[in-house]
Amino acid sequence: MFEDPLFWLFVGPGLLLGLYAQARIKANVARYSQVPTPSGVTGAQVARALLDAQGLADVKIESTEGVLSDHYDPRDKVLRLSQKVYYTPSVAAAGIAAHETGHALQDAEDYFPMEARTYIVPIVQLASQIAPWAFVAGLMLQWNTLTWIGVVLFGASFFFALLTLPVEFNASARAKELLIRKRLIGPDQIEGVDKVLDAAAWTYVAAAVSAVGVWLFYIFMLLGRGRSASAARG
Repeated sequence: MFEDPLFWLFVGPGLLLGLYAQARIKANVARYSQVPTPSGVTGAQVARALLDAQGLADVKIESTEGVLSDHYDPRDKVLRLSQKVYYTPSVAAAGIAAHETGHALQDAEDYFPMEARTYIVPIVQLASQIAPWAFVAGLMLQWNTLTWIGVVLFGASFFFALLTLPVEFNASARAKELLIRKRLIGPDQIEGVDKVLDAAAWTYVAAAVSAVGVWLFYIFMLLGRGRSASAARG
């Protein structure tokens, strides 16, 4: 598969975009982690202030291990921030904390794309496990229907990545608006928040491009085999 030029034609753009996105987010987080917030508030304090202001005092905030491991857990109603975000009074930490707070607000408002993404997670996980087995088994058994089932299941990852885009973009928009409205970030510092969150957004775009690239590769590979089989019979 890796020797097939068609594989790199479809998957390559997503991989390159992913490398670009990762380099960009690391550079912007490193840069704006050195820029302090106006009042010296940490990421955890930013998140707490925004949650309380929106009537979400029941949402807990916890520190978690890892780098850029920040996330909101809608099942437990917990906002988990990496230690560098939780304890750091920087523009980067404030932007990331506000972004995750945006997800908590989406959850509280039953924001449809987020609700849909949450519900399909088990389905996508199951489909991702079954897809390669169905695809390979279909090829080995020369059972075209089973092979196409595998291809369709591969598409679940693309659908999930596509559904993730509005969820993440909306959370970032909420974050920027809330930070300014609550005066936790000055107008002159919102540019730093923009760069950090925009760089993070590119990682989700890269994931979507990669997912559709992989999906298209399997579709074209299967179609190619079908044409080859038809030609052999002819």
